Amino acid sequence: MRDSLSKREERASYIVLVLPALLLYLFVMAFPAIFSFILSFSNFRGGRLFASGALSFGGLRAYRQIFADPYFFIALKNNLYIVLVSVFGQIPLGFFLAYILSRSLIKKTDFFQAVIYLPNVIAAVIIGILFNRFFLTSNSVWVEVQKYFNPEYEFIYGKNSMAVILVCILWMYTGLYMIIFLANLQKIDVSIIEASKIDGATEMQTLFHIILPALSGVIVTTAILAISGSLKSFDLIFVMTGGGPAFRTSVLSIYMYNKAFQGAPNYPVANAISTVMVVICFILIGLTQLAEKRFGGRD
Repeated sequence: MRDSLSKREERASYIVLVLPALLLYLFVMAFPAIFSFILSFSNFRGGRLFASGALSFGGLRAYRQIFADPYFFIALKNNLYIVLVSVFGQIPLGFFLAYILSRSLIKKTDFFQAVIYLPNVIAAVIIGILFNRFFLTSNSVWVEVQKYFNPEYEFIYGKNSMAVILVCILWMYTGLYMIIFLANLQKIDVSIIEASKIDGATEMQTLFHIILPALSGVIVTTAILAISGSLKSFDLIFVMTGGGPAFRTSVLSIYMYNKAFQGAPNYPVANAISTVMVVICFILIGLTQLAEKRFGGRD
């Protein structure tokens, strides 16, 4: 009798503790995602949401429209560039910097750690404005330097805008992954590394056979963060270029924003874009996890 009572009390305590978080997730995350998916198959054009005939079924019209729009593929291509820079730029560079700092291969590690992480403290809007003024305007510092060495240099607006955005993203978020790797490198038992040194292992052998296999789970986690963050990039690019010129720097989030809030709103298309973004995110994360199962080591 006492055991059954304690089990009921334990079950009730679990429900009380989990229920607030579950309700918050359902109303803030799950319900908007499901409703967005439903709207992508509707003909909703604004106004009262639950008025008579407002949510008539539109089929795959919104999806056909975005896949027939060349600007969608420009935005998708730019997003894939950002994913590549994030996964194959930020993560390896962040690990490299964390490895150097954790192994004390340079002096004043605290100073370099703070300097590298500093861009994450600054608001993305401010960084976007700074990079815009420094690189992307006709009277920018970069243009003035170019004209100093080449007086015949002619500024062409938007020529290298996407490259500047990629460099900015690489510089801005590398420090985040450096901190993640640095924290997990400190969890590796130092005695294992010292034993490998005694056995004659080189620095590279220690890296590839001890440290990287031990961090395989962390690498997958950082890859998931990089992929999800890359697909929802908005504020930095919106401030720097607004997706222009001529949609050259547009990404899926800006493309979705324009469809939903610029000109005549097209909510089914905007929600179809968000659904496509979620599907792409799941596919890339799934491929990352498959790669970890195939090539990963131990946590």
